[in-house]
Amino acid sequence: MVVAAASNVPTFTLPSLSLGAPVPDWATDLAEPTILVADDDETVRDLVAFKLGAAGYHAITAEDGSTALDMVHREQPDMVILDVMMPGLDGLSVCYELHSSSATSQIPVLMLSGRDRQVDIDLGLTVGADDYLIKPFSPAELIRRVRWLLLANGE
Repeated sequence: MVVAAASNVPTFTLPSLSLGAPVPDWATDLAEPTILVADDDETVRDLVAFKLGAAGYHAITAEDGSTALDMVHREQPDMVILDVMMPGLDGLSVCYELHSSSATSQIPVLMLSGRDRQVDIDLGLTVGADDYLIKPFSPAELIRRVRWLLLANGE
């Protein structure tokens, strides 16, 4: 007489494909940070925007300080890069305005300037800039500082 052995082969169960609760804010976590670049020099503005885009950021641009302030309130960027010398409302005034308002005071600001004297750098930092980069600058240095400021701000 032949006796059948007990089967030790596990059975396969298909996983459940129910889409119960979605992962909250998953699209926000995947979105690239938005950086506003304000510079009256179109060549510099376009170069910075291009390098930011190549590094995985979403760059938006403004050609003067007034436009930059309007865009900050409308677009709510994760960071702002400001040229110090712009016609009308300059970068120092924009930075001061940003850091004077509770709605925008937490946005990191990187100042760009051809002014390299210590007194100019100190003035930029005094009005609220988080960092100050002197023109001409290396695009790699720009991206390094952007990454550092965004990481320091929790982005």
